[in-house]
Amino acid sequence: MEQDLERKLKETIGDLKCPKDFKCCTEGLEKLCQAEDIGMETFLKCLEEHPLECIFAFPFGHSHLCSCPLRVYIAKKLKK
Repeated sequence: MEQDLERKLKETIGDLKCPKDFKCCTEGLEKLCQAEDIGMETFLKCLEEHPLECIFAFPFGHSHLCSCPLRVYIAKKLKK
């Protein structure tokens, strides 16, 4: 199971560029940013204090959404 997860995370990363160097995965999912699954297929609600410091966050109404495919995968499939 762990090998399948690792393979899927690497697939999801693909050619993605991350200014945080994928710490959410490389450090055992211990450094995940705060986000909430709100039922959208490819977005999460960003709960970080300074969301615009992330290239994957963008304003949406009175909050911010996260568009990082890796973070979305982790939230949807691993419920983290």
